[in-house]
Amino acid sequence: MATLQVKEINLSYGERDLLKNVSCTMDSLTRAALAGSNGSGKSTLMKIISGNITCDSGEIAATKGIRITYLPQSEIVLSDRTVFEEVETAFSRFNPILDEIAILENRLADSNEQANTDSMLIRLHELQEELLESVYWQRVAVIEQILTGLGFSVADFNRTCGQFSGGWQMRIALAKVLAEDPDIMLLDEPTNYLDIEARIWLKNYLGQYDGGLMIVSHDQSFLDETVNEVYELFNGKLTRYGGNYSFYLNQREMEIKQLEEAYRLTLQKREKTEQFVERFRYKATKAKQVQSRIKQLEKLEPVQLPAHLRSLSFSFPNAPHCGNIVTSIEHLEKRYDEHVIFDDFSIVVNKGDRLAVTGRNGAGKSTLLRLIAAIDTDYRGTIALGSQVKIGYFAQDVEHTLEKSRTVLEEAESVASTADIPKLRSMLGSFLFTDDDVFKRVGILSGGERSRLALLKILLQPANLLILDEPTNHLDINAKKMLLDALKSYDGTVVFVSHDSHFIKHLATRILYLNEGNVPELFEGDYEYFSWKLEQKEQFERIRPRAKEDATLQPVKVQTTDRREANRQKNRLRNLKIQSQELLEQTEAVERQISCINAQMALPENYSDNEKITTLVKSLKEHELLHESLSQQWFSLHEEIESLEGAHAV
Repeated sequence: MATLQVKEINLSYGERDLLKNVSCTMDSLTRAALAGSNGSGKSTLMKIISGNITCDSGEIAATKGIRITYLPQSEIVLSDRTVFEEVETAFSRFNPILDEIAILENRLADSNEQANTDSMLIRLHELQEELLESVYWQRVAVIEQILTGLGFSVADFNRTCGQFSGGWQMRIALAKVLAEDPDIMLLDEPTNYLDIEARIWLKNYLGQYDGGLMIVSHDQSFLDETVNEVYELFNGKLTRYGGNYSFYLNQREMEIKQLEEAYRLTLQKREKTEQFVERFRYKATKAKQVQSRIKQLEKLEPVQLPAHLRSLSFSFPNAPHCGNIVTSIEHLEKRYDEHVIFDDFSIVVNKGDRLAVTGRNGAGKSTLLRLIAAIDTDYRGTIALGSQVKIGYFAQDVEHTLEKSRTVLEEAESVASTADIPKLRSMLGSFLFTDDDVFKRVGILSGGERSRLALLKILLQPANLLILDEPTNHLDINAKKMLLDALKSYDGTVVFVSHDSHFIKHLATRILYLNEGNVPELFEGDYEYFSWKLEQKEQFERIRPRAKEDATLQPVKVQTTDRREANRQKNRLRNLKIQSQELLEQTEAVERQISCINAQMALPENYSDNEKITTLVKSLKEHELLHESLSQQWFSLHEEIESLEGAHAV
C-alpha cells in the first residue's frame, strides 16, 4: 500500500508562521477534506506535499515510486495541444516501459540463433504483462469517459486548449489529473466551474478511485459524500477530525461553544484583575500583589475562533408588497445566431417561490435570468412582471456591478438610504469587512470579498424578486450558510442559478432543469426525485484494466462433490424463486396502481383541480420510483437464479 507521511512541516512568510509542526499520514484508503479559512495555508500545504514548493523544515516520507498529483485552483497552464492530446499526456508515465520494450524488441530482432535470449524474453514478457495490467491499451476509452463525464462533447476533443475559457481549461486540467490515476490525489477546489451534472459525475468517479484523496472544497454536499475525515488548518496547526464534513462542523460547533465560554471567563478574569490593579496601584503594601496581577494580565491570551467557522448572520429587508404572480413567461424564443437556447418555453413564477435554475453549462441558465431582469431584451415571446414587482439582480460576473476605484465603504454608501448610513459599518462587519477592511479599494478585493460586497448592495435595496446568478461562487461554506439562512427567512420571491446541491436542496421549492438541446423539465419541490434522476443519468462503471476485468469475469465453478453445499444451493434456489414470484406480483400490482393514477389524472374534473393534480403527480412519482426499485430487485434475483441453475446444470 502506498503511504505518505508528512512530518513536522514548518513554513514562514516574513514574521508570520503559516505552518507550524504540521504532520499527517495518507495512504490509498485516505478520503480527507482539508478545511480552514482563506489564507490559512491549505493550498500551500498541498503544494509542499506534492513537491511543488519546499518548506523551511520538516520531512515528507513516502513509499518508493509513489505518484502524487496536485490540481491547483488557479494558474493552470496548458499547451497548444488539442484537448484529447493534452489529457493523453497523463499516460506518459508508461513511456519508460514502452522505451524498454522497443529496445528489447530491437535486440531480439538483431540476435542470431546461437545467442542466449532467455533473459531478454523473460523481461519483455514482464513488461508486456505490466502494460496489460494497466489501462494503457484502453487509454482512448478512459480519456473519452473522463472528458464526456466532465461535460465535453466529442467535437471538443479536437479543439485546442486555448480555444476554451478559463473555467473549461480548469476542467481539462482536472481531466488530466484523473487520467493520471496517481496513488495520492490532491484536489484544490475541483468543483469550481463544474455544473451540477459534472459534480455528480466527479463524485461518482472518486467513489471508484483506488488511491488516497485530499480535497479542498466549498461544496458541503460534495464533501459529505466523498470524505470520511477532515483536517483543519488553524493558526498554522493541523488537527484531524473523524467523519464527514457535516460531522466535523457539529464537532467544531461544540468545541467553539466551549472556547466562547472560556473566552467569557477570560474577559471576566481580566476585568477583575484590572479593577484590582487600578484600585491598589499606588498602595505600597499591595505593590507585590499588583505586580503579580499585572503579570497575570500580560499572560492572558484572547481566545481565537477560526474565521471559516465564525457565526455570521444577516437578513434581507422585508419585501415590498406585490401581486401573486411575480413573473410570467409565455412562448419564449431565444437564440444566438443558429444556436437555439429556448424554443416556445413558458413558465409562471408565483409569489414566495424559490425557483432553482440548474443544468449543463451553456444550456441558458444565466440567459434566462438576464431576460427576466430585463438586462437582455433580444427575444421573442412574452416576459411580464407582476404588479409592483421590484427586482434585485446579482450577476455571476460581479465585475460589472462594482466600481473598482471606490472603497468598500464608498461602494456600500452608493446604494444605501439615509436611514441605513449609520448601520453600514455594522452591516459590513456581518459580511466580514471589519476594521480597516472597509477602506480597501474594490479593485484589490478577492473574488469572495467582491461577491459578499455585491450581495450586501442587494440587501441595501429592498426588492420582492431576487434574481441571483451563482450567488455562492467564491463563498466559503460558512458564508454560504449565512446566505442560505437569510434567503430561507426572506419573505419575497427568489429565482436563482446554482450548481451547489446543498444550497438547492435546502432552499428550492421548485427546480427548473435546463439541458442543452432538450425540453426544460420542471420539478415541483421534489429535490430528492430530481437528485435521483441526475444520479441515474451520471452513473457509470469506471474502466478497469482488461487483465483484471477478465479475472473478475471468470465464472466460478460450483464444487458438486460437497453434498451439503449442493443442498444449500438447492434451498437457496427454491427460496429465490419464491421471492422472485412475490416481487413479480408486487411489481404488477404497482403497475396497475400507476395505470389507475394516470386514468384519474386524465379525468376533466381532476385536471382542473390543482390540489388534486399535485397530489396525483406526487403519488405517481412515488409509485414510479417503487416500480423501478422492485424491477431492479427482481432482475438481481433473476440473475442469481440463472447463475445457480447454470451451476447445477454443469
